[in-house]
Amino acid sequence: MGSSTEEEYATFEEKVRRTVYLDNLSPQVTESVLRTGLDQFAVVKSVKFFHNETMNMPMCALVELDSAKKANEVISMVSEYAFMMAGMPRPVRACPAEVEMFDDRPIKPGRKLFCQWLDPCDPDFQVAEELKRLTRKHAAQAAFFLKQQLQEEEKLAMQQTETLKAQFKKLKMIEGIMADGTAHRLAQHYKMRQADNRRL
Repeated sequence: MGSSTEEEYATFEEKVRRTVYLDNLSPQVTESVLRTGLDQFAVVKSVKFFHNETMNMPMCALVELDSAKKANEVISMVSEYAFMMAGMPRPVRACPAEVEMFDDRPIKPGRKLFCQWLDPCDPDFQVAEELKRLTRKHAAQAAFFLKQQLQEEEKLAMQQTETLKAQFKKLKMIEGIMADGTAHRLAQHYKMRQADNRRL
């Protein structure tokens, strides 16, 4: 990765400011779904997904919008209201993008990076080993909680599906009763006024 000029890095920083990081996305969400969901609030310039290796686990994405103002508005909207995509009971989370989230980020002008091997006798070696251990531990905990969350969401999704099916069955039955004259005959039998269909 080569060095960048002040102007190039400033352009990159402006891109970061108008980019929203979306987390907890349904695995069924595609770029077109994301664009459709956000186009009502801002112009979506680009979308980059970060897919999980495990199927059905929540995804995240970087969504570049047309302005930093619009990005802040989308973040406020998603934070205030339960914003769901692809019909899953998984409210989307949103926060401002950060420089470290971009794998194509240019090197900040004047900054130099270097790597070196640590000797096991070096005091920093133990610190590095502890950081590695904690990272693996946190990754395992995060995977466990994501699995638990997925199970709860799948259970809720099944309940919602069953509720929708039951409601649809009731509405179809009511529609059939109204269409075949059964409702009219029952109204006459019980001496009730039948409601105007236009008011139903």
